[in-house]
Amino acid sequence: MKHAVTVTVNGATHALEVDVRSTLAEFLREELDLTGTHVGCEHGVCGACTVLLDGAPVRACLLLAVQADGHEVRTIEGLAADGAPLHPMQEAFREHHGLQCGFCTPGMIMTAVDMVHRKGHDLSEQTIREELEGNLCRCTGYQNIVVSIAAGARAMAKSDLA
Repeated sequence: MKHAVTVTVNGATHALEVDVRSTLAEFLREELDLTGTHVGCEHGVCGACTVLLDGAPVRACLLLAVQADGHEVRTIEGLAADGAPLHPMQEAFREHHGLQCGFCTPGMIMTAVDMVHRKGHDLSEQTIREELEGNLCRCTGYQNIVVSIAAGARAMAKSDLA
């Protein structure tokens, strides 16, 4: 069964018919070709599929696409404009080696951007580690991720991309 939805994703409005059983992650990846939203566990545990829905982090593998109807979604692809420099948080992950395989990175970055919006630009290591409890990385020891988020938070204070 199909249902019409209108969703604004990264500033562009999309009006499509979607299968009522499709998750937001499937909608983003398969209908809009935004493959930066990764699907890991499909149970909302790993955080790889984290996107911002009306500015709040959600697990795109748990939310149905029809539930996003009339809402605004921001994905990793929408942090920096096409052809523009990376978002400060993306640049911090690059500069401070906050990734290895990169599978968890989009969810980590989206969580980090939300963290800065809620907690401010001066984040302690303890705050960052507590806030990342819902995001799993199987490659790193999290140290460079924590360093990257702290650096990204400081850089966001000086950027209009924040």
